[in-house]
Amino acid sequence: MIVLQQLINGLSLGSIYALIALGYTMVYGIVLLINFAHGDILMVGAYAAFFVLSAIGAGPLGMLCAFVIAMIMCGSLGVTIERFAYRPLRTSPRLNSLITAIAVSLILENGARVLPFIGPNPRQFPRPPVINIHLFSDLSISNIQVIVIILSALLMLALNYIVNYTKRGKAMRAVSFDLQAASLMGISANKTITFTFALGSVLAAAGGVLYATAYPQINPLMGMMPGLKAFVAAVLGGIGSIPGAMLGGLILGIVETFTKGFISSQFSDAITFSILIVVLLLKPTGLLGKKARIKV
Repeated sequence: MIVLQQLINGLSLGSIYALIALGYTMVYGIVLLINFAHGDILMVGAYAAFFVLSAIGAGPLGMLCAFVIAMIMCGSLGVTIERFAYRPLRTSPRLNSLITAIAVSLILENGARVLPFIGPNPRQFPRPPVINIHLFSDLSISNIQVIVIILSALLMLALNYIVNYTKRGKAMRAVSFDLQAASLMGISANKTITFTFALGSVLAAAGGVLYATAYPQINPLMGMMPGLKAFVAAVLGGIGSIPGAMLGGLILGIVETFTKGFISSQFSDAITFSILIVVLLLKPTGLLGKKARIKV
């Protein structure tokens, strides 16, 4: 029964990691960029939701408004970052974009710390009252976990529909396969890449709101660790693979929860990053990734 309880907890946490990892993997799949500012977009989404919930309250209407406003803000932020930070470096060496991503991350973190309405101190995130639903004698699931799992699943299904069954999604797949050929076929690479950044940032915003709801304390550095762990999840599933990011996030959440429940919470981060090392050593393409052959 304890194993099942930890499994439920792991699915809840893994769903959040999967949402964040999708942003990493979509951006990498199209422009081969590890967007290390992605975790800080999660932080911006959490703070946007914080101010909405503080004004309206943490009822159903407040949560809906918090999600919508956080998604709009983070989507706009993602588009702005892509336009002014990454697009000018698209033809530059890949290391330049990587350093820029780290710089953007530091700007977002430290910019939030100096803003008077955010500041460096942690804040308590408003959330609905926690209600534990007892499934069996020793097995329970909270209403917060139900919200996290269901909303994450719905968002991942919506993303799957967008990527596989819409015109914009087909353009994303074409650009990820061959950007030059897609451009010659009349697909706007700039619009497609911008849409990808916006979509990934929207998912990061949702992940930020869900993460803050599950762990109700926010601060300007809160996106650092979930962002890194979501990156590990993306690599585990296969960077560039959308199903891989979902699978990797769920596996990582379950592994972390089982580590905290059966070993020690002090080892959870160490085991998480050990998984990254093992995957890079044994199967660099990840669980669902494909080997890329470069012709000379």
